[in-house]
Amino acid sequence: MQKKADVLYNLKNMLKQQIKNALVTAQKERNEKKVSILRFALSRIQNEEINKQKELTDEEVILILQKLKQELEEEKEAAIKAKRADLAQKANEELNIIASYLPKPLSDDELKQEIQKIIEKNQDLWQKNPKSLIGICLKALKTKAETKRIIEVINHLMKKDPTV
Repeated sequence: MQKKADVLYNLKNMLKQQIKNALVTAQKERNEKKVSILRFALSRIQNEEINKQKELTDEEVILILQKLKQELEEEKEAAIKAKRADLAQKANEELNIIASYLPKPLSDDELKQEIQKIIEKNQDLWQKNPKSLIGICLKALKTKAETKRIIEVINHLMKKDPTV
């Protein structure tokens, strides 16, 4: 019988374990591209665990993968500007692999609804200083949508109706 702590540990680190399992599968299939990017992602995760001196939660792993995704998007754009189709294709393939481990981002309507729920919970703060809600929204939604999109929706809501 598993101990309660073991079960909680396994639930907390499911994404990291999922990536490890995919790495083993890719190694068995001799898929070098997938092995390479998964090893890179795992090394980023392990380096962060060393820095924090603790196991990372799935939320923290998602943040690392989002950062890696952003870097790969920038790499792809740079390759396209440099007219290097081979590098752009490589970056695109790596992006697809990393994106498969990230949760599906919220649609614009879903994001707007989530932000409006947060605004309703913090109506007093919204009345005094709407921009102070940006931090609360970012903290609550950082793994569900990109920071840039969250800020755009909040700014749109402030311009549209500051009282919401």
